[in-house]
Amino acid sequence: MSIEFIGFSATQEVTETILASGPVVNKSYLGAVARAHEYAGFDRVLVAHSSGSVDGFQVAAYIAHETEKLGILLAHRPGFVAPTLAARQLATLDHFSDGRLAVHIISGGDDTEQQRDGDFLTHDERYARSDEFLDVVRKTWTSEGAWNHEGTHYRHVGQNAGVRPVRGQHLPIYFGGSSDAAIEVAGKHADVYALWGESLAQVAETIGKVRAAAARHGRADQIRFSLSLRPVLAATEEAAWARAEAIVARAGEQIQHNKFYSSRPKQPANAGSQRLLETAAQGKVVDERLWTGIAALTNAAGNSTGLVGTPEQVRDALLKYWELGVTTFLIRGFDPIQDALQYGRELIALVREAVAAREAAGEQDRLAA
Repeated sequence: MSIEFIGFSATQEVTETILASGPVVNKSYLGAVARAHEYAGFDRVLVAHSSGSVDGFQVAAYIAHETEKLGILLAHRPGFVAPTLAARQLATLDHFSDGRLAVHIISGGDDTEQQRDGDFLTHDERYARSDEFLDVVRKTWTSEGAWNHEGTHYRHVGQNAGVRPVRGQHLPIYFGGSSDAAIEVAGKHADVYALWGESLAQVAETIGKVRAAAARHGRADQIRFSLSLRPVLAATEEAAWARAEAIVARAGEQIQHNKFYSSRPKQPANAGSQRLLETAAQGKVVDERLWTGIAALTNAAGNSTGLVGTPEQVRDALLKYWELGVTTFLIRGFDPIQDALQYGRELIALVREAVAAREAAGEQDRLAA
């Protein structure tokens, strides 16, 4: 796959500009979100994870039931389920979704957030645990006959799982984390390394580091890269920036009533948020149209930088990241369903066509050489 688009799913309508209301698990809303993304042409939707979120496995199963082709990227945090059980759960869900599942490993960058679920390992210990967790998961998916494992965090005797992923020997593994410890584990295990929406220079730097880590495991050409952004589109550039300013104004009114944002520390602990704040410190706009307004307002609470402009301008900005090696874009808006549909109408096809044209031109140049 030369280019991939991932959207965002949720069981409740809530964003920086929309206060949560109604039931936490709203099946009708989740189904509408999933079907909107499938209709809009997204390849997958992310099912996110936190210490206060609903159970992602059940959310993913419901999305699979409500859609026909849409892929699912299920975030999973190692440390709370044995890797042998997690491997069987993931493989089972992959069968029920007809091979549409991928897993996003998030080790956790915030001690306070981890401790809410009873995890008191240090930051680097968590990434070491993720390394061992993925070793065991892969062994569960691929081994023939009973096997044992003796490690720092896990011990298994006589495991012999009977369920494997639908396609190949493992599910696609996406991996997040911007620290040096995270990059080392990603280099060993990740099929796709996920970055938040940083500047072109920052993304190029990180891609270089991850490829170097992957090279130490003979995988430099195997790893792909994902970038998360919040596009704001309009028919003219002026209208797009006016829309972005309206989003910041609305978010400023709402987040003071949102406990998630009001309880965040002034200096976030995770390296990804720290890097986004470094980007925001460069100004409201970086690299012509990378917009940092929401990142600055929310203290970089997750995926919070955007690209602002006409569909053609945002396409061109995405292509600059594609030229650096990014082949997956995780995009979500501030009006979840309407923005997903707009991306499908106005952006996704534009980017796919541009990438296909550039790849065709590159192949012609290669054949002519």
